[in-house]
Amino acid sequence: MNLHTLTQHAANSEIRELELLSLEGGVYLARIRLDHGQFTLLDEAAQPMHLRSIPHLRQVLHTVPAFPCVLVQHCVHDEMCGRDTGPVGELRIPFSLSTPL
Repeated sequence: MNLHTLTQHAANSEIRELELLSLEGGVYLARIRLDHGQFTLLDEAAQPMHLRSIPHLRQVLHTVPAFPCVLVQHCVHDEMCGRDTGPVGELRIPFSLSTPL
């Protein structure tokens, strides 16, 4: 999904959530959830848009109507140290496009 399409969906209140996925190397990817699926935010070359931070995402989306957002980070300490039982959960922190964390 490109920025133009994201803006259209936001204007129609169709975006259920944007997940800002924290990856190794300080790179973030945005995944947009609609009722009919999930889509990665793409750049002008139709490649996944690499974001640097929440402020960078806010800068990119400054003209887009607001919608729910969440920062998603996997708990690497549990993966490195091991867990006795159960799956390793992810950390989900809600944030706003209009206000700082």
